[in-house]
Amino acid sequence: MELASPTSCLVVALSERDAYTQAHCGRVETLCLQLGQKCCLSERELDLLQIAAKLHDIGKIGIPDSILLKPERLSAAEMTIMKTHAELGQNICNKIFHEEAESIGVIVLHHHEAFDGSGYPHGLAGDNIPICSRIISIVDCYDAMLTTRPYHSSRSHEEVMIMMRSECGRKTDPLLFGYFEKIITDYRTNLASDNGAHR
Repeated sequence: MELASPTSCLVVALSERDAYTQAHCGRVETLCLQLGQKCCLSERELDLLQIAAKLHDIGKIGIPDSILLKPERLSAAEMTIMKTHAELGQNICNKIFHEEAESIGVIVLHHHEAFDGSGYPHGLAGDNIPICSRIISIVDCYDAMLTTRPYHSSRSHEEVMIMMRSECGRKTDPLLFGYFEKIITDYRTNLASDNGAHR
Protein backbone atom coordinates (compact mmCIF):
# COMPACT_ATOMS: atom_id res chain seq x y z
CA MET A 1 0.00 0.00 0.00
CA GLU A 2 1.35 3.41 -0.99
CA LEU A 3 1.82 5.75 1.95
CA ALA A 4 0.34 9.24 1.82
CA SER A 5 2.76 12.17 1.68
CA PRO A 6 3.24 14.26 4.83
CA THR A 7 1.50 17.12 3.02
CA SER A 8 -1.52 14.92 2.29
CA CYS A 9 -1.65 13.84 5.92
CA LEU A 10 -1.75 17.48 7.01
CA VAL A 11 -4.58 18.20 4.57
CA VAL A 12 -6.56 15.28 6.01
CA ALA A 13 -5.88 16.54 9.53
CA LEU A 14 -7.10 20.00 8.57
CA SER A 15 -10.24 18.51 7.02
CA GLU A 16 -11.02 16.67 10.26
CA ARG A 17 -10.45 19.89 12.20
CA ASP A 18 -12.41 22.25 9.93
CA ALA A 19 -13.88 21.02 6.64
CA TYR A 20 -14.53 24.57 5.40
CA THR A 21 -10.89 25.59 5.75
CA GLN A 22 -9.69 22.44 3.96
CA ALA A 23 -12.07 23.02 1.03
CA HIS A 24 -11.07 26.68 0.89
CA CYS A 25 -7.38 25.73 0.72
CA GLY A 26 -8.09 23.37 -2.18
CA ARG A 27 -9.77 26.10 -4.21
CA VAL A 28 -7.00 28.55 -3.37
CA GLU A 29 -4.37 26.04 -4.53
CA THR A 30 -6.04 25.68 -7.95
CA LEU A 31 -6.26 29.41 -8.63
CA CYS A 32 -2.82 30.15 -7.20
CA LEU A 33 -1.22 27.75 -9.66
CA GLN A 34 -2.96 29.44 -12.56
CA LEU A 35 -1.91 32.88 -11.31
CA GLY A 36 1.63 31.67 -10.71
CA GLN A 37 1.83 30.41 -14.29
CA LYS A 38 0.49 33.75 -15.55
CA CYS A 39 3.28 35.45 -13.58
CA CYS A 40 5.85 33.19 -15.31
CA LEU A 41 7.11 31.65 -12.07
CA SER A 42 9.82 29.02 -12.39
CA GLU A 43 9.03 25.33 -11.87
CA ARG A 44 10.64 25.56 -8.44
CA GLU A 45 8.51 28.55 -7.48
CA LEU A 46 5.34 26.85 -8.75
CA ASP A 47 6.13 23.77 -6.68
CA LEU A 48 6.61 25.87 -3.54
CA LEU A 49 3.49 27.91 -4.34
CA GLN A 50 1.34 24.82 -4.77
CA ILE A 51 2.35 23.34 -1.44
CA ALA A 52 2.14 26.66 0.41
CA ALA A 53 -1.30 27.42 -1.06
CA LYS A 54 -2.55 24.00 -0.02
CA LEU A 55 -1.23 24.55 3.50
CA HIS A 56 -1.59 28.32 3.90
CA ASP A 57 -4.18 27.93 6.70
CA ILE A 58 -2.72 24.81 8.30
CA GLY A 59 -1.87 26.88 11.39
CA LYS A 60 -5.59 27.08 12.17
CA ILE A 61 -5.22 23.56 13.55
CA GLY A 62 -3.72 25.27 16.60
CA ILE A 63 -6.49 27.84 17.07
CA PRO A 64 -9.03 27.03 19.83
CA ASP A 65 -12.49 25.88 18.68
CA SER A 66 -14.11 28.76 20.56
CA ILE A 67 -12.36 31.13 18.13
CA LEU A 68 -11.93 29.09 14.94
CA LEU A 69 -15.56 27.91 14.89
CA LYS A 70 -17.19 30.96 16.48
CA PRO A 71 -20.41 31.81 14.59
CA GLU A 72 -20.06 35.56 15.17
CA ARG A 73 -17.40 38.13 14.38
CA LEU A 74 -14.29 37.85 16.51
CA SER A 75 -13.44 40.37 19.22
CA ALA A 76 -10.15 42.27 19.01
CA ALA A 77 -8.56 39.87 21.50
CA GLU A 78 -9.83 36.85 19.59
CA MET A 79 -8.59 38.28 16.32
CA THR A 80 -5.13 38.66 17.84
CA ILE A 81 -5.16 34.95 18.62
CA MET A 82 -6.51 34.08 15.16
CA LYS A 83 -3.67 36.01 13.53
CA THR A 84 -1.16 33.67 15.17
CA HIS A 85 -2.19 31.01 12.63
CA ALA A 86 0.40 32.50 10.27
CA GLU A 87 3.28 31.74 12.65
CA LEU A 88 1.77 28.40 13.64
CA GLY A 89 1.51 27.52 9.96
CA GLN A 90 5.15 28.38 9.42
CA ASN A 91 6.20 26.19 12.34
CA ILE A 92 4.23 23.24 10.95
CA CYS A 93 5.51 23.70 7.39
CA ASN A 94 9.10 23.91 8.64
CA LYS A 95 8.74 20.30 9.81
CA ILE A 96 7.32 18.73 6.63
CA PHE A 97 9.51 16.30 4.71
CA HIS A 98 10.56 18.58 1.86
CA GLU A 99 13.99 19.86 0.97
CA GLU A 100 12.66 23.42 0.91
CA ALA A 101 10.34 23.16 3.90
CA GLU A 102 11.64 26.42 5.37
CA SER A 103 10.93 28.28 2.11
CA ILE A 104 7.37 26.95 2.17
CA GLY A 105 7.08 28.06 5.79
CA VAL A 106 8.15 31.61 4.90
CA ILE A 107 5.48 31.82 2.18
CA VAL A 108 2.81 30.65 4.62
CA LEU A 109 4.04 33.06 7.30
CA HIS A 110 3.58 36.11 5.06
CA HIS A 111 0.33 35.35 3.22
CA HIS A 112 -1.52 37.99 5.29
CA GLU A 113 0.95 40.81 4.64
CA ALA A 114 -0.47 43.82 2.76
CA PHE A 115 1.20 45.60 -0.14
CA ASP A 116 1.19 48.91 1.77
CA GLY A 117 2.73 47.37 4.90
CA SER A 118 -0.46 47.28 6.98
CA GLY A 119 -0.73 43.49 7.14
CA TYR A 120 0.63 40.90 9.55
CA PRO A 121 2.65 39.40 11.15
CA HIS A 122 5.67 41.56 10.23
CA GLY A 123 4.22 44.52 8.35
CA LEU A 124 6.24 43.80 5.20
CA ALA A 125 5.45 45.93 2.15
CA GLY A 126 5.81 45.77 -1.64
CA ASP A 127 8.43 43.47 -3.07
CA ASN A 128 9.67 42.63 0.45
CA ILE A 129 6.69 40.27 0.61
CA PRO A 130 7.56 36.98 -1.13
CA ILE A 131 5.82 36.83 -4.51
CA CYS A 132 4.19 33.50 -3.66
CA SER A 133 2.74 35.05 -0.49
CA ARG A 134 1.40 37.96 -2.55
CA ILE A 135 -0.28 35.51 -4.93
CA ILE A 136 -1.87 33.53 -2.10
CA SER A 137 -3.10 36.77 -0.49
CA ILE A 138 -5.05 37.74 -3.62
CA VAL A 139 -6.65 34.34 -4.19
CA ASP A 140 -7.31 33.79 -0.46
CA CYS A 141 -9.19 37.08 -0.25
CA TYR A 142 -11.20 36.36 -3.40
CA ASP A 143 -12.33 32.90 -2.32
CA ALA A 144 -13.10 33.95 1.26
CA MET A 145 -15.44 36.73 0.15
CA LEU A 146 -17.29 34.44 -2.27
CA THR A 147 -18.10 32.00 0.51
CA THR A 148 -20.93 32.11 3.05
CA ARG A 149 -19.71 31.94 6.63
CA PRO A 150 -21.67 32.23 9.89
CA TYR A 151 -20.43 35.80 10.36
CA HIS A 152 -20.89 37.07 6.78
CA SER A 153 -22.95 36.34 3.67
CA SER A 154 -21.34 35.37 0.41
CA ARG A 155 -20.83 38.08 -2.19
CA SER A 156 -21.18 37.80 -5.94
CA HIS A 157 -18.11 37.65 -8.17
CA GLU A 158 -18.85 41.19 -9.36
CA GLU A 159 -19.14 42.53 -5.79
CA VAL A 160 -15.90 40.83 -4.78
CA MET A 161 -13.99 42.23 -7.74
CA ILE A 162 -15.25 45.77 -7.02
CA MET A 163 -14.05 45.49 -3.42
CA MET A 164 -10.70 44.04 -4.44
CA ARG A 165 -10.12 46.74 -7.05
CA SER A 166 -10.72 49.37 -4.36
CA GLU A 167 -7.97 47.75 -2.24
CA CYS A 168 -5.51 47.32 -5.10
CA GLY A 169 -2.19 48.96 -4.25
CA ARG A 170 -3.05 48.93 -0.56
CA LYS A 171 -3.83 45.33 0.29
CA THR A 172 -2.74 43.69 -2.95
CA ASP A 173 0.07 44.01 -5.46
CA PRO A 174 -1.44 45.94 -8.41
CA LEU A 175 0.62 44.11 -11.03
CA LEU A 176 -0.35 40.67 -9.72
CA PHE A 177 -3.96 41.74 -9.31
CA GLY A 178 -4.01 42.74 -12.97
CA TYR A 179 -2.92 39.21 -13.89
CA PHE A 180 -5.54 37.81 -11.52
CA GLU A 181 -8.32 39.74 -13.26
CA LYS A 182 -7.32 38.07 -16.52
CA ILE A 183 -7.13 34.51 -15.21
CA ILE A 184 -10.32 34.66 -13.13
CA THR A 185 -12.38 35.47 -16.22
CA ASP A 186 -11.05 32.37 -18.00
CA TYR A 187 -11.43 30.27 -14.86
CA ARG A 188 -15.08 31.19 -14.42
CA THR A 189 -15.81 30.64 -18.12
CA ASN A 190 -14.27 27.16 -18.00
CA LEU A 191 -16.10 26.36 -14.76
CA ALA A 192 -19.43 27.36 -16.30
CA SER A 193 -18.68 25.24 -19.38
CA ASP A 194 -17.81 22.20 -17.27
CA ASN A 195 -20.99 22.58 -15.21
CA GLY A 196 -23.07 22.86 -18.36
CA ALA A 197 -21.48 19.76 -19.85
CA HIS A 198 -22.46 17.69 -16.79
CA ARG A 199 -26.15 18.67 -16.70
